[in-house]
Amino acid sequence: MNSNLATAIRTIVVLIMAWGMVFLVGAQSGISEISGRSWIFLILSGLATGACWLCYYRALQLTDASKVVPIDKLSVVITLILAFVFLHEEFTAKSAIGAVLITIGTLVMVL
Repeated sequence: MNSNLATAIRTIVVLIMAWGMVFLVGAQSGISEISGRSWIFLILSGLATGACWLCYYRALQLTDASKVVPIDKLSVVITLILAFVFLHEEFTAKSAIGAVLITIGTLVMVL
């Protein structure tokens, strides 16, 4: 299957489910309360997610899932690092150990 087609189909399903939840909980009135800055970050986040999905599916076309999926899971480690650097969140021993174990696990899986 073409990776772009797979991403488009997946995105439609996610879109329907997300808007379904918005209407289910009655949150649609909050759209007018979203600030301009938040809109920018939401749009950038959406672009990054779309690019991530496209790359992920393309990688799955090019090689084995057992090599692609562990690398994708490194996003947890990257998120921890970015939260520490940019959001000044506490980097605990528990977080550090978890990040190291995820990294080691990823290396074991792909090598």
